[in-house]
Amino acid sequence: MAITREELFKQMELDEAIRNDGVYIRPEVLESLDFEHTTQEQVRACFDMNHEIYKKTKLPAAIRLSSNYRIQVSYKEKAPYSISYENGSFLLYKGNVLLDEITFVEKPAYYNKVTSDGTRMSTVAQEVGKTKITVAYSNECALKDKGLDCKFCNINATKANFAEHEGLKWKTPEQIAETVEAAYAEGYRRITITGGFIPERREVEYYIDVAEAIQERTGLEDFGGAACVGAPADLDVIDKYKEAGYSAISSNMEIWDANIFKTICPGKEEICGGRQNWINALKHEVEVFGKGNVRSYFVAGIEPKSTLLEGIEYLASLGVVAIPLQWLPNPGSELEGHRAPKTEWYNDLYIKTYNILRHNGLTHLDYYNSTNAENSVFDYLYDADGDILPWERHNADSIKFAS
Repeated sequence: MAITREELFKQMELDEAIRNDGVYIRPEVLESLDFEHTTQEQVRACFDMNHEIYKKTKLPAAIRLSSNYRIQVSYKEKAPYSISYENGSFLLYKGNVLLDEITFVEKPAYYNKVTSDGTRMSTVAQEVGKTKITVAYSNECALKDKGLDCKFCNINATKANFAEHEGLKWKTPEQIAETVEAAYAEGYRRITITGGFIPERREVEYYIDVAEAIQERTGLEDFGGAACVGAPADLDVIDKYKEAGYSAISSNMEIWDANIFKTICPGKEEICGGRQNWINALKHEVEVFGKGNVRSYFVAGIEPKSTLLEGIEYLASLGVVAIPLQWLPNPGSELEGHRAPKTEWYNDLYIKTYNILRHNGLTHLDYYNSTNAENSVFDYLYDADGDILPWERHNADSIKFAS
């Protein structure tokens, strides 16, 4: 099924609306899904991205529209959107209006494997696309002990709610290496290592141990690794990640506006040298890793769009892939119960961000190499303009655009 650029914008709006308002999955749908073999389940290894805490059954990770557009599932019982199971088909509704027939994103084979110490590989690394996985090595953040959690973040609440329920623990380098080996044998090729704040010296040593374990296990000197780290007090620490074999790095500023940064990210302000040190770290990361191999995410919807775009423009001009992510007021975060902006707000933001990236010479490959996302809004926008990754041209899960 080929779609036009205008149809893509409508599907983007649907994506943003489902994240904003949630989607209810009817019990008969959940009963029919084969989480054991075919349907990829949610693993709350770092954050719970649903609108409410749900533990009754497993939840699917994502759906695909009939065009292959991928949408992350954000569950909410009393949501305007719902998924039903009718005559062997899964149907997406808004109220009583049928929107599309959908499918659920399939489960990777490595999800059913275990490491040598018996740990389920699905708890070690999660799929974020057909060729990418992410490891949240730590499912807690040390900023909690100081009362300095980022206000939008629910990592510690997620651990309290789901760590025991889903068997989530600290990941050892050996567990990660074994899981990467299994995933890469299946066709995955890039991995992001991320997690909550831990002491800086311990962080870099751990990342080096992980890189060495993956290299030894896979035989790959360049293992497609991206290190997601906090801004270090000593910027020379950044060089060590490159020396260890990581090909990309990210330091997520989350907020650009200086005063809002202090309020929303108190730990990043007080423990990590403040906002300017995060900017300095990103500059140094570009010097070490090169343009397009550095990423910074923003939690979009908390600060004015004008200041956010100002930050994205500035960082992109440096060679940073600066990406806004749609804010969901997560359960357990300080901002739980707040409302994110309207879908139109996000659609406009994404298109303007995409134009900024392209204006600054940041390509689809740069986006692919630096982010732990795939089949995202920005992937689809690049594809629509003909900047298609070579291996995606004949991928059955890719969106096809009408000429």
